[in-house]
Amino acid sequence: MKASYLLPHRFKLFGWILFVIGLVLGIQLIASGYEFDLLKVNVLSIYNDDMFFKIIENSIIDELVALLIIIGGLIIGFTKEKVEDEFIYKLRIDSLVWAIIFNYVILIFAIAFVYDFTFFDVLVFNMFTPLMFFIVRFNFLKLKSIINEE
Repeated sequence: MKASYLLPHRFKLFGWILFVIGLVLGIQLIASGYEFDLLKVNVLSIYNDDMFFKIIENSIIDELVALLIIIGGLIIGFTKEKVEDEFIYKLRIDSLVWAIIFNYVILIFAIAFVYDFTFFDVLVFNMFTPLMFFIVRFNFLKLKSIINEE
């Protein structure tokens, strides 16, 4: 199966590097209570405090961490395997569908039982969980199939 949306296999290591750096920095950011004064710069805010298109001073470390996780995760998830055949294609599609369904089941549960600013944290995590669930599920199924072959 020729999947034109997949990146060449050589990008996978680069994706893992970005993803792991993003996760480590993200955990550190959460542990610090999002209080980092690192990389404070003036940025264009499209909407802030009832104002449109305003220049504000902001620490961009949280945005950079989010970009590392998302870009790294996309590269990992959508990079060809060394052997990209029909079986891998099916694993990829099944894992993607499973990850989306699993993610929204958890989100439905959170909507029903999590409130206030803790719910905001759930929404922030929800930016990353579909990719993470997909990566974990795809690699788990791939590893399981390799073990079953032996």
